[in-house]
Amino acid sequence: MTTTWAKPQRPATEDRRWRALGVCLTAGFISLLDTSIVNVALPSMEHGLGATEAAQSWVVSGYALAFGLALVPAGRLGDMRGRRQSFLFGLAVFTLASAACGLAASPDWLVLFRLIQGAAAGMVAPQTSGLIQQMFQGDERAKAFGLLGSVIGVSTAVGPLAGGLIIDAVGTDDGWRWVFFVNLPIGVVAFAAGLRLLPRFPGTAGRRERFDPVGVLLLGCGVLALMLPLVQEQQWTGREKWALLPVGALLLGLFWMWERRQGRLGRAPLVDLNLFSLRSFTLGALISLSYFAGFTTVFFVMALFLQNAAGYSALAAGVTVLPFAVASAVGAALGGRLVMRHGRKLVVIGLSGVALGLLGIVAVVRLVPMESLGWATVVPMIVGGLGSGITVSPNTTLTLTRVPVKRAGAAGGVLQTGQRVGSAAGIAVVGSVYFAHLANRGPATEALQLGLLTSVGFILVALCLAVADLRERTKAAAPEAGSPEAGAERETGSRVS
Repeated sequence: MTTTWAKPQRPATEDRRWRALGVCLTAGFISLLDTSIVNVALPSMEHGLGATEAAQSWVVSGYALAFGLALVPAGRLGDMRGRRQSFLFGLAVFTLASAACGLAASPDWLVLFRLIQGAAAGMVAPQTSGLIQQMFQGDERAKAFGLLGSVIGVSTAVGPLAGGLIIDAVGTDDGWRWVFFVNLPIGVVAFAAGLRLLPRFPGTAGRRERFDPVGVLLLGCGVLALMLPLVQEQQWTGREKWALLPVGALLLGLFWMWERRQGRLGRAPLVDLNLFSLRSFTLGALISLSYFAGFTTVFFVMALFLQNAAGYSALAAGVTVLPFAVASAVGAALGGRLVMRHGRKLVVIGLSGVALGLLGIVAVVRLVPMESLGWATVVPMIVGGLGSGITVSPNTTLTLTRVPVKRAGAAGGVLQTGQRVGSAAGIAVVGSVYFAHLANRGPATEALQLGLLTSVGFILVALCLAVADLRERTKAAAPEAGSPEAGAERETGSRVS
């Protein structure tokens, strides 16, 4: 496929591609940062805007819902119409929605703008992985996904720290507004750079490449039915909410049947189900879902415990998890360099490191006085962070490496939808364990330990899947037959095992 850049008269260069990647990673950073930065600003919203508990809940969960619902349709749209256009449109809407959130005059308007912001973030995310697929090959692609893994780990972990710094600097009344305003200069600069640097890859739209509105509706309703009771687990009392889970499963089953029918009729489906015939994609997506169910919950229960039980400020709580973020960035960069040589072995090592780090935090909480927890958790945070970076980056590379480039956006959307659903499910389960123990008048330290052990359980599920995949790869030394990347992997396939 011929690549035409924003300025066709200038040839594509190595430096230009990596600068274009920087634009993608910057946009990805601020969109993922907003999944966690607002958590520490909720008391400021209550104080300065009069946001009720329900409104605060929707500020957090509404973003996650809209983000998750937009991923697959947005990825498919990028595959069809061009990822550059979709990326820039999503980034522009995200930046404008951030400004609207900061200027919101009431909690209702804030929730509305937050939903728009989440949908725009879901538009940006799959274009990033799709552009990486198109701009890079082989070792360079692995390095690029390594940098993306760094962004995922760091943005999630530094959100509480960034929010704490802003609230501390601006004050409680208006601090929450600046949590959103901080996106404006970054978004404007990234948009301007994207106009100049992002490549103009043609889309695949044609007579048979039409959008699939029925598929969008079935998938969207199915994901919504699965995620809604999970993200609203603490706010919706009663067991009736769990009736949505089988409804969601039924809708996703209907979606699967509809997409198979689309394929049989020769029509382009929303999600190419042949992707799931690739073991690397299926196992990688399941590992990612299980891992994010355990990974993101660590910051959730740690933030609750440190601020509510240990008396830490929002800033101090953010500083406590900073070693995890820094180590995660280092681990992701390292994983991106080594994945083509060691493959799934790196994921197994990384998941083992995360489990070990979380168990170390459990031991520290059990043995160390509460006032010394910040310093005492540094070493296990570093171990867990390194493991996280070594997990996310190589797993993303291995999951997407054999996906056809023309389906890269939709595949990235599926992968990240699993991450969002996993995060919501993990927070619901771990949060239930944590709050149930507190409700039974159990010590907060024990509640934290039980919550972290539940997170470890999710990590161990991902580890079992990775070990099973590693064993299969060891048995089958050659790349999977019929792989879309088989030709490219003849040189590196023996190293990705």
